[in-house]
Amino acid sequence: MIKFIIPAVLVFLIVLFWEKISDFGEKKLNIKLNYIVVSSVIVIIAIILLLLNY
Repeated sequence: MIKFIIPAVLVFLIVLFWEKISDFGEKKLNIKLNYIVVSSVIVIIAIILLLLNY
């Protein structure tokens, strides 16, 4: 059950705080939003696959 709850909570928090994450990324790190989106999607998919396998 925890396998499904943790990724869902992470995705929910990313969606909920997306404005703050994007502002922080642009101001502090000088990273464009596209790189953050791509890397977060890859990380989320990897976490889901790892949790489903174990």
